[in-house]
Amino acid sequence: MPHNVRHMQNKYFAQLAGLSILWGATFLFTRVATPEIGPSLTAAGRIGLGAATLALIMTFTRHRWPWQHWRALAVLAALGIAGPHFLYAWSSLYLPAGYSAVLSVTSVMFGTFVSAWLREDVLTRSKVFGCIAGFSGVALVVQLGPMRPTPELVVAAMVAIAGSALSGASAPLLKRATKYMEPLAITAAMHVIAFGLLLPSAAWTLPDARFTPAALASVAIMGVCTSGLAYWAYMRIVQKVSPIAALSSTFMATISGIIWGHLVLDEKFTGTTYAGGLLVLAATVLVTGFNPWRRPAPVPPVGAAADTPTSPRPPPPSSGR
Repeated sequence: MPHNVRHMQNKYFAQLAGLSILWGATFLFTRVATPEIGPSLTAAGRIGLGAATLALIMTFTRHRWPWQHWRALAVLAALGIAGPHFLYAWSSLYLPAGYSAVLSVTSVMFGTFVSAWLREDVLTRSKVFGCIAGFSGVALVVQLGPMRPTPELVVAAMVAIAGSALSGASAPLLKRATKYMEPLAITAAMHVIAFGLLLPSAAWTLPDARFTPAALASVAIMGVCTSGLAYWAYMRIVQKVSPIAALSSTFMATISGIIWGHLVLDEKFTGTTYAGGLLVLAATVLVTGFNPWRRPAPVPPVGAAADTPTSPRPPPPSSGR
């Protein structure tokens, strides 16, 4: 094992945890914005502000836009950004927050099997058990209860699962894209294309929108922070870790969303909340392979052969005299 493996695992695990805290707040912001301005404007506004933020960074850092790969970027924009953001926003109009949280976690399961199918990751027992444990932990935290299966609820659940499927399926494709494009360029171009995809529907619903200060502030925070800066940071992590490990942030984001609800909306914690949170953390460890106690292998001296032992030189051949 290389000397810096433990350090890298700790670093990226901490970064995923930090992003999860930020992304967990989007549950609150989406709930505030979508009823006022609609799902199309919520998704398009968030993505558009993210695109503008990333375009400014591209200009300031003098990065080149990767438009020669526009076909791959269009697929990534539709699967990873435009589709999930719109579908999640639409389903939030009908689904309770707890059900939305659980259904969003299924993106990890979709990503796990698609990554294995595309041979971008290896499907191990620990990863499968981690996915199951993560789903169970989130269900325990939100304390799922019986609901009357109305047609609206069933359709909304199917829409949310479709968004999760798109998000999960995009993970291995994002990993492939980082092999020939820079994370910042990928993120910026994806957001520009995704904004263009949602712009017609957003313009169509514009007359019915109610632009309240709370809705505008929610979209602004999501656009600049969670869609712009955070997604760029996420793509930098995707470049270094497996697609499944990167998707595991969904587990932690759901838990952080529950915590945000407790802090902002005064939602109560129970014993099952703590038990579910511990189960989600265990699931994340299983999926990512994170082990802070793993000892790094000793570093061989510079110039020494690390893999094969040095054998003694054979004696020189005799001169025959």
